[in-house]
Amino acid sequence: MTIANSPPQLSLPDHKQLPESDGTFVKNFQEHPQSLLLTSSIQPVLQALHPDGQYAIGQDCGIYWRLVDPPERGAEAPDWFYVPNVAPLLDGERRRSYVMWKEIIAPLIAIQFVSGDGTEERDRTSPFDNNEAQAGKFWVYEQAIRIPFYAIYEVDRASVEVYELIGNRYQQLSPNDRGHYPIPNLGVELGIWQGVFFNQNLPWLRWWDSAGNLLLTGDERADQEHQRAERLAAKLRELGVDPSDV
Repeated sequence: MTIANSPPQLSLPDHKQLPESDGTFVKNFQEHPQSLLLTSSIQPVLQALHPDGQYAIGQDCGIYWRLVDPPERGAEAPDWFYVPNVAPLLDGERRRSYVMWKEIIAPLIAIQFVSGDGTEERDRTSPFDNNEAQAGKFWVYEQAIRIPFYAIYEVDRASVEVYELIGNRYQQLSPNDRGHYPIPNLGVELGIWQGVFFNQNLPWLRWWDSAGNLLLTGDERADQEHQRAERLAAKLRELGVDPSDV
């Protein structure tokens, strides 16, 4: 009896087999602290949402959405993005990239920091318009990866645009009375904060809670606790009590 040959098993590359970088570099000295500011301040929120630790944050990491040659043409690297309900490590190893055909779950929000005139971040070019065309970032996030929230932050204009995927298209959101953009899935708001961070007084992109309270970084939370302890110690001294005896 003759047994028909089985079709070859399709094997797609994973995060270890795809390029980890396209060789480009961060364009300015503000982007690194901006990413740290976003990550540090939202960590308590994410830890409460994911007590099992199942979430990932990417910073300038490639999201592979299609397999082409060269592979980098099938990837976009948001300056900051968050993916819920995925393991932070893969088989105990650090992630080199985020591969959609291996992961399935799309990021909930992606943020781009504008370094030029914003054309690249708002590029709606479809690869179906021309076989040689490079898909635009906006099109990829909206149509290919389908990220629910996409933010475009321009430090030079002290502004942020936030888009929500409604149906099959991004709709630009209007700010609330505080000038912030609610991200309901996270219970937070995104907006512009003027202040000093990493010795730079700039309009930074930051998170607030749904009541309008600024979400603090780890260092800011530590400073706040230190100031509270200092005030308490001063009050005890006014009462004739040595704080070290308490």
